[in-house]
Amino acid sequence: MDIGYIKLLFVLLLNLFLPLIGIGQTGKYVGKLPAIKENSKPAQLRFDSLQLQSFLEDHPKLKRYKTELWSFYRKRQFAYVWFDKIGLVEQAGDLTNRLRNLEDDGVFTKLLYAKELDSLVYQGKGKSGLIKPDIKIELLLTGEYFVFAGLAWEGMNPFVSTSNNWMLPRKKISYDLYLDSLLNSPHQGILAKEPVYRQYELLKTYLRKYRLLDDLSDWSVIKANSKVISLKDTAMISQVKKRLFQLEDYDGSLSDTLFDDRLRLALISFQERHGLKLTGLINRETLAALNIPLKTRVKQILVNMERSRWLPVASKGNYLVVNIPEFKLHVYHDENLLWYCEAVVGQAVHPTTLFYGEIDQVVFSPYWNVPESIVATELVQGMRKSANFLADHQMEIIGQRNGLPIVRQRPGAANSLGRVKFMFPNSYSIYLHDTPSKSLFKETDRAFSHGCIRIAEPAKLAAFLLNDDEKWNAETIRSAMYARKERPVLTVNNTPVFIAYFTAFIDRNGKLNFRRDIYGLDERLAAMIISGAGIY
Repeated sequence: MDIGYIKLLFVLLLNLFLPLIGIGQTGKYVGKLPAIKENSKPAQLRFDSLQLQSFLEDHPKLKRYKTELWSFYRKRQFAYVWFDKIGLVEQAGDLTNRLRNLEDDGVFTKLLYAKELDSLVYQGKGKSGLIKPDIKIELLLTGEYFVFAGLAWEGMNPFVSTSNNWMLPRKKISYDLYLDSLLNSPHQGILAKEPVYRQYELLKTYLRKYRLLDDLSDWSVIKANSKVISLKDTAMISQVKKRLFQLEDYDGSLSDTLFDDRLRLALISFQERHGLKLTGLINRETLAALNIPLKTRVKQILVNMERSRWLPVASKGNYLVVNIPEFKLHVYHDENLLWYCEAVVGQAVHPTTLFYGEIDQVVFSPYWNVPESIVATELVQGMRKSANFLADHQMEIIGQRNGLPIVRQRPGAANSLGRVKFMFPNSYSIYLHDTPSKSLFKETDRAFSHGCIRIAEPAKLAAFLLNDDEKWNAETIRSAMYARKERPVLTVNNTPVFIAYFTAFIDRNGKLNFRRDIYGLDERLAAMIISGAGIY
């Protein structure tokens, strides 16, 4: 045979069989490979929208979340979010753990379909421990996510907050968008930063601590051996040291009964955290606070976690916060506390309303237009007793209404509003103002007003609110405050004011604080939380 012909035949045979060489051998393929895009992801698992409709028919208690469920899955083209082709994703485990431990979030109600979800997850596990994609598990997890978001992050329904005198607007958050971001954040899951006011997470930490302390501790009442508390009462001092150690105020020895400097500093720490006079001594007031049962403190924490759910997650720019039980005004920029000062708030019989407003006006050397209720209950009687009553109080009658004189007090040192007031439109006739009664700021309990809020540093607040107006500085502000002629000034920018009510909160040093429930609002809300009323 011709050699050239043989060579040609060999080449033809080689080209014919070359693509088949290596078939059946691991990791080898010498034929033409399909093009693969770098970092390509497997196609998402999807379900029919009719399955969502059927699911809602079978789970009627989740129909209140129908809009959220349809919106969430429609945007994702009805793709599974809790499963990939292997099984449940990491975030599903994070969520189910939170669902099983709702009491850690201060929630006492049961989830709508918790038993069914647990049963499906248990039954769905194969020998490998993996759970294959299941439409019921998928939709139950999403439905229970929206239930959880409402319970842990949004709180009880608006009727509960308004019936507990909370007139601040409730926050609004798109929880479906938040779920979307959680699912797209690897290794963060449901435990990432949550859409709730920062005090919530801080209080939650102490909720765990105080529950554990209550389980492990003997919280017997500490008694003094005599009516006059003595520093020689060694049994009481020993008990006080142990109690302060348990509450993390004292870190000294528990074996001695000496009243030393370390114990004095611990008492000051405790007194400061509870809004008591800082004496460093074991007085009746301090002993009473030390004896408050841990279960009572746990309820206080629960109540204030719930109030934290109602507030905006965060506020931008300048804003003011008045915490009524703390008797303080706090001045913020973004999340940064700039300064604070003491405040006087309404008495229990004239409580300050809890609401939101925006300061738009500073009034220097103001008149005080005496409210009709005060004219009727206080001034009329004074005028009957003395013809000079109004003149003695720098007051004047400027008209008549409802059978009563319309009275105002002239600007000056005696004016009940002091030298300046800060106005924000509201239907409660409440505003911030100065006061001539400066001594009241030295009291620990400062509920003395008829509802308005007196502040200890009015000139500083005026400078803060007028900072964007170049006409105003420390000198011009002082001059206007002492001019004895009313001068209203519109602010360049409105400043939000939150008048809130927190009897338990974490301060800037990370310490848990408690305050007296001066308006008696805690107990009713605690009962509603523990009973689960107002949840769904």
